Amino acid sequence: MTEYTVTRDDLTFSVGDSTCAGWIHLPRGVERPPVVVLGHGLGATREMGLDAYAERFARAGIAALSFTYRHFGDSGGQPRQLLSIRRQLADWDAALDYVRSRSDIDPGRVAVWGTSFGGGHALTIASRHPELRAAVAQCPFTDGLASARALGLRSTARALPSVMGDLLAAARGRQPVTIALAAPPGELGLMNAPDALTGTLALVPPGITFINEVAARVLPTITAYRPGRSVKRVRPPILFCVTDGDSVTPAAQTLAYARTAPHGEIKRYDAGHFDIYQGEPFDAVVADQVEFLTRHLQATDPSAAGNPSMTADSTQENQ
Repeated sequence: MTEYTVTRDDLTFSVGDSTCAGWIHLPRGVERPPVVVLGHGLGATREMGLDAYAERFARAGIAALSFTYRHFGDSGGQPRQLLSIRRQLADWDAALDYVRSRSDIDPGRVAVWGTSFGGGHALTIASRHPELRAAVAQCPFTDGLASARALGLRSTARALPSVMGDLLAAARGRQPVTIALAAPPGELGLMNAPDALTGTLALVPPGITFINEVAARVLPTITAYRPGRSVKRVRPPILFCVTDGDSVTPAAQTLAYARTAPHGEIKRYDAGHFDIYQGEPFDAVVADQVEFLTRHLQATDPSAAGNPSMTADSTQENQ
């Protein structure tokens, strides 16, 4: 496989009354390459590992747009640290509109890639955009109830005063009442699995400020968010990358949803939720993703990608 040199440029694109900040990785010497749009998980910004994936995709001849959701990092949006599922899905739509508007990218060969909570968004977006060539869901959040059970009912109940306080603050136009995104076991946070805090902080590169908090009002909407239910409506080919030791997005629930995909492939890894971003687990998962995206994006004719006409019962899965 040809390996291309890569350029990375900063960019912004408009969404609503604000903007999202992002990067575009482009393979040099490739005229109007296909493109994959990358979005991160809970409260994470693009600096927290997305560039490593984007770089590998661009080396393979696939342009990559990675972006930070509104209200986080260097993207716009007020108040800060507001996690709105509705707004984040609008950010994905705006990112797709942006890449299709560029004259140096092929608007007919577009894929989405999401990880963790962004993996759940990728499922939702792929179900709404049948024109996409492919989708990748890495350690995807598929079911809020399953994740709430993993967090523990006691921890969820402990967050209720903060949720009520934040909803009252929003009604009065005050600054949000926040809770931690990642916390040690037993402490209040959206994630408090044993590897959640250390795993999240390990993704923060030197010189980048990560604010480990989020407006508490999001908790009820996260619990009610079940993007796995949209999998059966995803028409493009979709690759599920599942870590068997996942402490945040339980693998069993993810696999159950993944097997309902009309054109699904499943890859499983002996790793945890946060292991997949670095070292050998990263090398393994990104190699599988490059192969999958190359197969479905590089062909000018979608039928030339070798996509089997699979039913949910014949979803491909490695063991």
